Amino acid sequence: MTEKQKPLTKAQVVAALADELAMKKSEIGGFFDALTDLAYKETKKKGAFVLPGFGKLIKDKRKARTGRNPATGAEIKIPAKTVVKFRLQKSCKDAIVPAK
Repeated sequence: MTEKQKPLTKAQVVAALADELAMKKSEIGGFFDALTDLAYKETKKKGAFVLPGFGKLIKDKRKARTGRNPATGAEIKIPAKTVVKFRLQKSCKDAIVPAK
């Protein structure tokens, strides 16, 4: 992606899919909202959510660790925390950036 190109907005994605599938924009928007809610709930409850063809949302726990303050170089303690990661499927990676 170059500096001049920006990713599609939600409205642009909804409009493109509505044209492609000959459906109403409100139906497509409702689908995205329902999919988002489902992904959030399942990831929170079960720790993972698979989006077929794209990848997987994963809830992961990071251990406490020691880091450094870049300004002073002093050691600091970074507490343990829970993070959410998204892992792309290999087929998605290969479709966007083919293997050499």
